[in-house]
Amino acid sequence: MTVSSHSRQKTRQLSPAHDWWRQASVYQIYPRSFHDSNGDGLGDLPGITAKVPYLRKLGIDAVWLSPFYPSALADGGYDVDDYRNVDPRLGTLADFDEMTAALHEAGIKLIVDIVPNHSSDRHEWFREALFSPAGSPARDRYIFRDGLGPGGNEPPSDWQSIFGGSAWERITEPDGTPGQWYLHLFAKEQPDFNWENQEVREDFLTTLRFWADRGVDGFRVDVAHGLTKHLPETLPAEIEMPGMASEHGQHLFWDRDEVHDIYAQWRQVFNEYDPPRMAVAEAWVHPSRRARYASPEGLGQAFNFDLLTADFDAAEFRSSITRNLAEADATGASSTWVFSNHDVVRHPTRYGLSAAPAPVAAVDTETGTPMAGGAHDGKAWLLAGAPEHELNRDLGLARAKAATLLMLALPGSAYLYQGEELGLHEVTDIPDGQRQDPAFFRNPGVDIGRDGCRVPLPWDADHTAFGFSATGAHLPQPQWFSKVAAELQERNPRSTLNLYRKALWLRGILQGPEELQWIEEDDPQVLHFARPQGWHSVTNFGNKPVPLPVGLVLLSSGVLPQDGTLPPATTVWMTR
Repeated sequence: MTVSSHSRQKTRQLSPAHDWWRQASVYQIYPRSFHDSNGDGLGDLPGITAKVPYLRKLGIDAVWLSPFYPSALADGGYDVDDYRNVDPRLGTLADFDEMTAALHEAGIKLIVDIVPNHSSDRHEWFREALFSPAGSPARDRYIFRDGLGPGGNEPPSDWQSIFGGSAWERITEPDGTPGQWYLHLFAKEQPDFNWENQEVREDFLTTLRFWADRGVDGFRVDVAHGLTKHLPETLPAEIEMPGMASEHGQHLFWDRDEVHDIYAQWRQVFNEYDPPRMAVAEAWVHPSRRARYASPEGLGQAFNFDLLTADFDAAEFRSSITRNLAEADATGASSTWVFSNHDVVRHPTRYGLSAAPAPVAAVDTETGTPMAGGAHDGKAWLLAGAPEHELNRDLGLARAKAATLLMLALPGSAYLYQGEELGLHEVTDIPDGQRQDPAFFRNPGVDIGRDGCRVPLPWDADHTAFGFSATGAHLPQPQWFSKVAAELQERNPRSTLNLYRKALWLRGILQGPEELQWIEEDDPQVLHFARPQGWHSVTNFGNKPVPLPVGLVLLSSGVLPQDGTLPPATTVWMTR
């Protein structure tokens, strides 16, 4: 074997207080599906507080909390009625404070979702806009336009929303006559803010301070590339606009250069605190433009979803890792890595689809932006009825564990999604009448929705709703959950849960400077890299065993044979 050129982060003097997020292990909680404390079938904040000992034992550094704000759930909580409150179904501000205190006492930071591109149509500002005349200050907080054609009966443009149908919705004026149209790039219940309005900008600064003052350590910024918009008097046809992932920032409402003026203001607010608050952007943009969101003068981090969209292939993984570390090195940002979240098919299922329909270009459900990579995203398989014979569950889980162990060895932040530590596959058999995702209802036969990765977690095999709730679950749980419940895995030293616990514990001990060095192996399907302190990660992406490099094995994603080989779909951590 030979040592290749370095892919390296510039050496920094890390301050645990200020730079904790640069190589953090972050666990995403979708609160409505995590744990229910009051028996109403919906997860809540006290339910999270009750599970803090579980989170502490898991070994994570931070929790990313998906939206918990008052909401009609037109988009799973991403339609926000009030940015400075808690949905009463999930708890109170006092419950939020108690949860935050419990997490901090356990040494776990808290990152909350913030949704700045749009509010819900129940937000007090939007209700005020509906009862105000055209051209009023109340309407200027959103994007209203007169319609086209006789009587303004046609929308201002032919633009389509991410969830299907027109991106414009007509209102009824206070006098009862048909009125103006408002822009909603997502559901019609999610009117877009006008970020040229100074009142909108100031109000979000107030919101950031509100949560930071309550002890929040950071923010995950939803649709971070979608705030600023340039809408000329005559709107072009949809087909005439530049692509969403343009290199030039010329799209009318995605990834415009002006959005970074907003984040520079936000950074000033973050830096008012000691330690400064962190932020991570959900920005589906051209790779050449992602660095601006991750700039230290901006949000500091931006999600890269390259591994999420990659096939289980050594070359794809190496290319993605090398590219993203170089990007982070050039900007002073830290890298981010993720395989699953609340919007995508869980990665054990994606990796187990061996005879599924031909891969299609993945598209982010929230933004509609094409996702890089050629991996099968699982959506066509789900739409085809999720035929079980096309899914190799064991292979998918083995690959998922190998990929995750590799990811946890990388420099940068690792973002984990609730339930992946239990090895959960996607839930595929949700009856249409019990689905909740608006993507399913607005695009019948085209989009199956995201409910399959949002099914409430199985905590205890022998209790109602598998321990999620004393009564039931708001989405149906499959019977196979009884075999993967957390309490069962607690007792099995070779369970996926205990693998995650060991890996996260070791990661905390071994993590050093943000450096990585590739080690060349004879087999191109073996990916081997070294981190400081003699820590090596070796993954066999192939379909046959390969010789195990010399060294002391610290952890393996699967059982190692006695013949000195590394099985397929297996990662080992070693010291040399």
